[in-house]
Amino acid sequence: MNFDYSPLWISIKTSVCATIITFIIGILAAKFLSNKFNKFASILDALFTIPMVLPPTVAGFILLIIFGKNGPLGKILFSLGIQVVFSWSATVIAAVVVSFPIMYKTAKAAFEQIDSNVINVARTLGVTEARIFRTIIMPLTLPGILAGTILSFARALGEFGATLMLAGSIPGKTSTIPIAIYFAVEGGDIKTAIYWVAILLVISLIVIISSNYWSNHERKFTTFGGKI
Repeated sequence: MNFDYSPLWISIKTSVCATIITFIIGILAAKFLSNKFNKFASILDALFTIPMVLPPTVAGFILLIIFGKNGPLGKILFSLGIQVVFSWSATVIAAVVVSFPIMYKTAKAAFEQIDSNVINVARTLGVTEARIFRTIIMPLTLPGILAGTILSFARALGEFGATLMLAGSIPGKTSTIPIAIYFAVEGGDIKTAIYWVAILLVISLIVIISSNYWSNHERKFTTFGGKI
């Protein structure tokens, strides 16, 4: 009998898409809220961070309410002929929600560690805000942002609870590796479960080791004077 590798491709495709989305919105949110300490910023920070402390099944249940046929977004999307629940896009949404706080928090910490005097000096020299962000802020925060990106990918790859709640377990469509492991164990197929666990461990180790190597390389060769 041929082995079904679809959970592998679904997991990788979902994790890559979720990481790209998380990377963009995570950096934007982190830059917007970095070094802001007012009440509004505190509320937004709490909202952005709460998926990190919620059980994944609770996050999935909330998403199910929002994107269900009777939910606030679900009704609008359903009227347009778009069904999110039990679709592949649901796996991406679940992965984005649970991995976003990691990217956001890591990027925000990286932004807040930059010496504001460096930015102010560049401004007095007439450097534009766009160039400051491109040539100063991004190079200085790159190791932290890379770490957040890698951790977000790993979190998306291992997501289970929210995905199962929102996307279900449809073979060849929404069944990711963690879901395949769960149902293999439930069905008594321990060999298949061990196989998927081994694959997940190998992918995670490769990603983390590559990230550490690249991050160390950046710390060694990236200097403030060489990037402006």
